Amino acid sequence: MPMKVYDATGKILGRLATVVAKQAIKGEQIHIVNCEKAIIVGDPEFTKKKYKQRIERGDPHHGPFYPKTPTGIVKRAIRGMIDYKKPTGRAALKRIKVWIGLPEEFKNKIQELNTKGINDITSKYITIGDLAISLGAKKRW
Repeated sequence: MPMKVYDATGKILGRLATVVAKQAIKGEQIHIVNCEKAIIVGDPEFTKKKYKQRIERGDPHHGPFYPKTPTGIVKRAIRGMIDYKKPTGRAALKRIKVWIGLPEEFKNKIQELNTKGINDITSKYITIGDLAISLGAKKRW
């Protein structure tokens, strides 16, 4: 299967994740670049509280473990849409790679996502990069 490269800049995380999860299950190799520029629609303060609560839930030694980095947050959102405990889901998750920034090898290979409403933003939002910083990730992008 050919490789697909998607730019997450300004894309709604949930809608991006559904498209990518479906394609990965079908067997396609997918790379998502600029993941720190994807957005979560809603009140930024509420979103920060929700993710902070997820990270603080449970025991630090036994989990559940929740990511703080932009790549981890995006990959975890996609993982939630795949049955990752079964062999087909595990294989699909391995076919998805998430990148901060735009690596040189993908500069001319970016494809446009053609999903209805993926760019319709009329309310408040927070970028994944800003969310990661508020959760305590070190800014490396």
